[in-house]
Amino acid sequence: MSDYTTIHQPVLLRDCVRLVTPALREPGAVVVDCTLGLAGHATAFLAASPQARLIGIDRDEEALAMACDRMRSEGFDSRFTPVHAAFDDFESVLAGLRLSTVAAVFMDLGLSSLQIDEKDRGFSYSHDAPLDMRMDTGQSLTAERILAEYSPDRLTRIFRSYGEERFSRRIATEIVRRRQTEPLRTSRQLDELVDAVVPHSHRPAGNPAKRVFQALRIEVNGELDKLARTLPQIANHLSIGGRLVVESYHSLEDKTVKAFMNQGLTSDVPAGLPVIPPDSRPFFSPLTRGAIKADAAEIEKNARSASVRLRGVELSRGIPERWRRRFERDSREPDARADTRRGFNASNSTDHTL
Repeated sequence: MSDYTTIHQPVLLRDCVRLVTPALREPGAVVVDCTLGLAGHATAFLAASPQARLIGIDRDEEALAMACDRMRSEGFDSRFTPVHAAFDDFESVLAGLRLSTVAAVFMDLGLSSLQIDEKDRGFSYSHDAPLDMRMDTGQSLTAERILAEYSPDRLTRIFRSYGEERFSRRIATEIVRRRQTEPLRTSRQLDELVDAVVPHSHRPAGNPAKRVFQALRIEVNGELDKLARTLPQIANHLSIGGRLVVESYHSLEDKTVKAFMNQGLTSDVPAGLPVIPPDSRPFFSPLTRGAIKADAAEIEKNARSASVRLRGVELSRGIPERWRRRFERDSREPDARADTRRGFNASNSTDHTL
């Protein structure tokens, strides 16, 4: 049996268990882990809730297989259902399992430790590897193809929007210049390119390529689009008293989560209205005051926890019908890059900006 604790250290584990498991007290209560990974959080939820069942969703087949092995070894396999899917298939996953509501949903966004340490897919600038960055290796779009075929404007927008990179235009211009004579195929090549472009006097702490790698990974996998479509699906399938708990690791994820939760945490009336109608009152109750962050002890133990932001809400009453309809619309918002990821169209990618 593998020792998964040496591969993956769940971030804010005690806080996550404390926030999720009160919703799992009823026999047969179902929790969905939308980002199963190596099941570090999932096994803790099942250990703390002996009567609960867990559905584990992951788009990474390698991680899913390892999670299944871990569940068997820890004796939880009879209460565990693995599903190979992206988390924005949430509604379809529940329908396939004949479930209309669940008691809790957990999301641990970003990369898993397995993916960060994976040396074959180029997620990290720490290892020289092919510029792949796919969480689901069944899709066709890779980081290498983006760097080879996206226009300068499109590259600039990706780096600026998803990486908040100050020197996006310079980096994009240099990528396009270099690819005329030398294709960018490895993480080391990209790391060295960014290092050559970003002025030493204007560098953030750490590796200057960090933001570019983050932006590419988000673009390859459509992470923010998927998150924005998944959160309303989850809300519409929570039971009363059900909980949504999310860990984010960069500001764009956290802004998306915070904005979504705030829709149900505030009264749906014009400012200054003296009496709030019952149907306009909040339908979420906060489980956290702002976002929970890792303390110094956890950061020292696990450096990857430094950027975490943990938020949670509880569904305190039925969601008003107008909000359900809005969430249904939001969950069906098209992902402009979905077709690109499934079957890359080079002619379109170079002629249009995002």
